[in-house]
Amino acid sequence: MRLAFVASETNVAQQARRKLVERYGDVPATDAEVIIALGGDGFMLRTLHAHRAIAAPVYGMKLGRVGFLMNKHRIDELPERIERAHAAELFPLEMVATDADGQTRRALAFNEVSLLRQTNQAAHLEVKLNDIVKLATLVCDGILVSTPAGSTAYNLSAHGPILPLDANVLALTPISPFRPRRWRGAILPHRTLVSLRVLDPGKRPISATADFLEVRNVRAVEISQLRDEGVKLLFDPEHNLEQRILDEQFAAD
Repeated sequence: MRLAFVASETNVAQQARRKLVERYGDVPATDAEVIIALGGDGFMLRTLHAHRAIAAPVYGMKLGRVGFLMNKHRIDELPERIERAHAAELFPLEMVATDADGQTRRALAFNEVSLLRQTNQAAHLEVKLNDIVKLATLVCDGILVSTPAGSTAYNLSAHGPILPLDANVLALTPISPFRPRRWRGAILPHRTLVSLRVLDPGKRPISATADFLEVRNVRAVEISQLRDEGVKLLFDPEHNLEQRILDEQFAAD
């Protein structure tokens, strides 16, 4: 089995990579049957972004602080584990953000796209779905659109819903909403185009972030899911991602 090993910059991840390469060899990612990512969830997201054009699935092993998207780190029987692994396909969100100078930035997010206030002033946003205004003015600290895979991350911390991996929906979740006070967000069909307009960008500046890429001083953001740019993650049967997302709904901590 042709394996490509990539690792975060931490000493523990780099040491693990050297041991795995000694045991199983290493090929360039473009020649690999499977890419092995060593680190935490943040490094997994960077790996998915860096290698999303390659057809090879990604198998992660936890060597970081957070490992929801990772399997346990074990050196032995790696090819056998990969053969038994279950595949989960993730579809990214596309963010198209227009800043105060009229410049447009495009970025992808496998977890979420979030808008946040940059100052002590609350954000004032217009929310449109498929070009229909649903909220003329949302006063809040921010808002985010989450994929099912990202629904247990920032979205859950903002009191958004946990989404089953195969549900074909997205979560639209406000962050500390002030007006409308009782609005707690919405679950959207995955084909929905979400358009967010900053109503007072001079007094109330907003930043937009797609996974780890941030655009400052945005005036408008459009978010949609790309169903033709999916990536495959591999999970040990006992760490199946779909089951883990389901179990999060019953977590007590």
